[in-house]
Amino acid sequence: MPTVTVDALVDRQQLVSASRVVVKIGSSSLTTPDGRLAPERLTALVDVLAARRAAGGQVVLVSSGAIAAGLGPLGLAARPRDLATQQAAASVGQGLLVAHYTAAFARHGLQVGQVLLTADDTVRRVHYRNAHRALTRLLDLGIVPVINENDAVATDEIRFGDNDRLAALVSHLVHADALVLLSDVDSLYTGPPSRDGSRRIASVVHAEDLEGIDVASRGSAVGTGGMVTKLESVAIATQSGVPVVLTSAAQAAQALAGEDVGTWFTATGRRTSIRRLWLAHAASTRGRLVLDAGAVRAVLERGTSLLPAGVTGVEGTFEAGDPVELVGPDGQLVARGLVSYDAEEVPPLLGRSTSELRAALGPGYDRELVHRDDLVLVRKRR
Repeated sequence: MPTVTVDALVDRQQLVSASRVVVKIGSSSLTTPDGRLAPERLTALVDVLAARRAAGGQVVLVSSGAIAAGLGPLGLAARPRDLATQQAAASVGQGLLVAHYTAAFARHGLQVGQVLLTADDTVRRVHYRNAHRALTRLLDLGIVPVINENDAVATDEIRFGDNDRLAALVSHLVHADALVLLSDVDSLYTGPPSRDGSRRIASVVHAEDLEGIDVASRGSAVGTGGMVTKLESVAIATQSGVPVVLTSAAQAAQALAGEDVGTWFTATGRRTSIRRLWLAHAASTRGRLVLDAGAVRAVLERGTSLLPAGVTGVEGTFEAGDPVELVGPDGQLVARGLVSYDAEEVPPLLGRSTSELRAALGPGYDRELVHRDDLVLVRKRR
């Protein structure tokens, strides 16, 4: 099979020859209305992905459904609201989910490898390098990685929030040629699909193409992501050089074949570091650093690291390596970054030059508060 690089993948017809594709499937596409796992739906998806593998392409599957699969065995009528019960359902359901995938892929002579991730695995250097290495090796060995958020241990502070966002970050992590988001909606429409007059949007080239589109509908009862979160995930992928197809699970085969189904989103940006990508789109910050006017200019205009001399205040509780907001004197959000110190270490450093800190506190305290490689500019959110 000829290999198509990310830069060359400019339209949906080239999907048929893309060498590596990330496919995400939502809970509602794998479960019955009462929340139980529907094996026939899972098998239908696996048949499509196995055909892709037989044609020579690599596939990374990001699968929701662990919590939903655990509802029935635990006797729960609906997705639980409290975190502890969600974790319990995920713990029970994840094993069931992977067992079904293992059996379904085995019928095609393929093996699967389970990979559970949390947000920390894409933001901390050692974690994301480990994740990249593991996924790359699985693919080299001919294994189909089946990825899910580690719901059994993830807390509100370290969750991705939904697997659409996780899939977008994974597509960047594994250097995928494209991302295919599968759900119970067959395309992006100008309004709710059930509304008279709503029209399918075949392709989106620029962000302006989405102006005036009503995407306020909620996700399903067993899932967490609606169209808003899907479009946020599309932005993560496309802005990092990965095109996206959004369609239904029923049209997965046609989408992978490059047929005119769903909505095609053209890649609009180039690859950046996974840390910058996470900080820009998905980071849940732990605190704030207040910058003086000079530091704001240095960060915005010159792209410098943030030094203690330009910081006037610190808020929140965080540890070294945690994401924090960088705000100006007026409180306006300037950037996000990974801080190099624990929160309690920062106050004695404020307003002091690196040479002063080295002389007063010794080597190691003259480093940046936020290094420019761990900093991303962010427009103020309204």
